[in-house]
Amino acid sequence: MAKGYEVWAPTYDRDPNPLLALEERTLQGLLPSLVGRDALDVGCGTGRWLERLLQAGAQSAVGIDLSAPMLTMARPKPSLRGHLVRADCLALPVRPLSADLVICSFVIGHILDLSTLARELARLTRTGADCYITDVHPTAYADGWRAGFRHAGGSAEITSHCHSFVRILDSFAAQGFKPVNFLEPRLGEPEMLIFARAGRIRQFREATKVPALLICHFTHLPSVGSAL
Repeated sequence: MAKGYEVWAPTYDRDPNPLLALEERTLQGLLPSLVGRDALDVGCGTGRWLERLLQAGAQSAVGIDLSAPMLTMARPKPSLRGHLVRADCLALPVRPLSADLVICSFVIGHILDLSTLARELARLTRTGADCYITDVHPTAYADGWRAGFRHAGGSAEITSHCHSFVRILDSFAAQGFKPVNFLEPRLGEPEMLIFARAGRIRQFREATKVPALLICHFTHLPSVGSAL
């Protein structure tokens, strides 16, 4: 996985990606007001969501990622200076109860131990915090979809794992996260243009037959007796 992102990093922001485009146009409308809120972008990559959180008026926002090459692409962006940290998302260098909103975009597919991730996010989120988890939909994954990119005249794939809806729900519910909403968006006309430019209209028609993404919105409600 690390090698894959090292290769992908230089073109990550440049090359249109239909899954990223679908996620952005779907999730953007779900986010609450960020004014006066403290936000975290866990697995921030090149900072595409971190930039949006800051632009939306977050009181503070930090992006955390383990990939040095991806962070290398993020750091020159003026708005992200001082907002990036390199760390493992299973051991986040963030003080407890410090976040009102967390985005974890296309991260869980790289993690086998969802329980540890959920525990870390529970540790650092305040009561009522919003947590958004996105990934390739399990149905699409079963159909062979993978995170990947164009490279050296062909395509390259990032090693990933598929987590069922039930496993995601159970892992986060066990840490005090209450489900608010689950979306299963499919590729649409905006993404069709990306396929068309790549000469892959036939693949687009096939891809629309299944949900492309799973977007999970949780709110953190610690159990009675937990420390506040």
